[in-house]
Amino acid sequence: MTTPPTLTQTANGLPQPGRLRVRRVITTRAGGYSTGRYHGLNLSLDVGDNPVTVTRNRERLAEKLQLPPDRFVYMEQLQSPHVSVVEATADSRYPDPIPATDALVTTAADLALVVLTSDAVPVLLGDDEAGVIAALNGSALGVRAGLVSATLDVMRELGADPHRMHALLGPSATGRKMVVSEAMAADVEAHVPHTRARTATGQPSLDLRRGVAYQLVSAGLAGVTVDPRCTIEDLAFFSTYREKKTGCQAGVIWRSSTND
Repeated sequence: MTTPPTLTQTANGLPQPGRLRVRRVITTRAGGYSTGRYHGLNLSLDVGDNPVTVTRNRERLAEKLQLPPDRFVYMEQLQSPHVSVVEATADSRYPDPIPATDALVTTAADLALVVLTSDAVPVLLGDDEAGVIAALNGSALGVRAGLVSATLDVMRELGADPHRMHALLGPSATGRKMVVSEAMAADVEAHVPHTRARTATGQPSLDLRRGVAYQLVSAGLAGVTVDPRCTIEDLAFFSTYREKKTGCQAGVIWRSSTND
């Protein structure tokens, strides 16, 4: 986990106001240029898709959200507990992903934090009053290793209060379909309560989203919104579990300085 440095992000030398509107978006695979096994709006450069096509998809997302493409901050997601603080001025640009991290935290305005998922839980967190936001990759290994609590700790260090935070948990694999071994189900449950589940046919499974929601509620968050859709079941989403090799949708959070 990175140690948050002193924040320097300003506009014209003046601190950004805390109460900018926090926006959260979850994409589907609809509307993109990718074809074949990646068909649709694949936003990952790390799954074997044509990088030129992925860049066009990212540009389309940026156009829809009315932000410059290089104001989107991507991560080199490794299913780890590592958290990175992103400092930025109005002129900062991020053409490359932040290396070796699974959660991004910032106080900057008009800077979009992006988490890419196919079955993991995209988690978008924000304290509007403190102006602190985060995006994290709720993978089995990362959540098991303490990514959720590590992210909340970093947000607190930047002035956020869990009792003012709201979270959106996007579409992900659910316990209805995410079959795992008995050993894995027991291991993850031991570290993250309420993740162990069973399918309709009685097979051991994991419900990571339920476990993440439990952690956030236990931390005292003011609100936790859970999108009930399962990526394995719903063909509107990419799912590595279902398709083996495919693309990724995105969870995006940013503090908007416009009222559009």
